[in-house]
Amino acid sequence: MYIAHDTMSSATSSENLDRLIAELGDWRGDLIQRIRRLMSRVDPEMVLEWKWMGTPVWYHDGMVALANPHKGKVKLTFAQGAKLPDPAKLFNAGLEGNVWRAIDFFERDSLNEPAIHDLVRAAVAFNQGRLAEGAGPAPRRPSKAKPKKPARA
Repeated sequence: MYIAHDTMSSATSSENLDRLIAELGDWRGDLIQRIRRLMSRVDPEMVLEWKWMGTPVWYHDGMVALANPHKGKVKLTFAQGAKLPDPAKLFNAGLEGNVWRAIDFFERDSLNEPAIHDLVRAAVAFNQGRLAEGAGPAPRRPSKAKPKKPARA
């Protein structure tokens, strides 16, 4: 996994992503750049934030997705992926979870832009549906807290 330099803390999210792409200097950077362009094309209101020691995260009314370069792959993770339709069967990682779903891209994999487009639109619609129901934006990180047991009398 890519670890951001401390100097990135004063840069904008866009500058940090530019730097990450340049430092990768291989197919992973190219793929992340294509994902970045796709995110802004699908939803011009999408906001890019730089999180968790060097992770680009896209938001619209809640978290939509994040992209992480790893050795030999790029992982595109959808925050509410378990609740999204995936007719193209893109999700190939994190399938056992109740919230997150991911797509692991390897060097020779293609980017199915129409299917990713549909997933991004579905994620934004999911987030907006939560807001319309008064639930507020989807949490930024899933809670692992277990419910407390009632105290015995």
